[in-house]
Amino acid sequence: MDIKNIFKNNKEWVKAKLNEDEKFFEKLGAGQNPNYLYIGCSDSRVTAEEVMGAGPGEVFVHRNIANMVISIDLNVMSVLNYAVEHLKVDHIIVCGHYGCGGVKAAMESQDLGILNPWLRNIRDVYRTHKTELNNIKDEDKRYERLVELNVQEQCINAIKTAAVQKANRERGLKVYGWVFDVHSGELKDLNIDFDKILSEIMEIYHLD
Repeated sequence: MDIKNIFKNNKEWVKAKLNEDEKFFEKLGAGQNPNYLYIGCSDSRVTAEEVMGAGPGEVFVHRNIANMVISIDLNVMSVLNYAVEHLKVDHIIVCGHYGCGGVKAAMESQDLGILNPWLRNIRDVYRTHKTELNNIKDEDKRYERLVELNVQEQCINAIKTAAVQKANRERGLKVYGWVFDVHSGELKDLNIDFDKILSEIMEIYHLD
């Protein structure tokens, strides 16, 4: 896409929206009340609203390389806290995708400079699940499984936070782990059994 066409495209988009609803931007300017926080990958092929079929104001979105929820990343922690405590979302979705370049890079023994500390978090996921992953002989299947396990770990990282624990107790906030299949366009719910996973460790991470 030529950058010179972006503003032209924007004007056409505005026109199309007003043709659908002459009060579209009036409603848009009135504020937001999303019920979902979506934490996804920055990959240019994966857009939250399109994949979910959601409209403006329905999903609060945060994206970074490999959909990470890292406790010392002020950006994602600020988004999570704001979404949970101020927007009062009832659902948090961590969505990875097959074909993720960040996860792929973490599987390779390369010095990637400034990306090293970020990718180390994914390598830690590999280390935690090394036995399972090393038993998968097909490299592509192992790669896909690491995508899924990374989503699972980032969901757990979200659940470890005080804001999520409090919202779960007070209004039943739920966390979900999904994967987007770039080859089929379909979303896959990993149906993660968080109760089973957290039963052995939550005494460490429980916050009143």
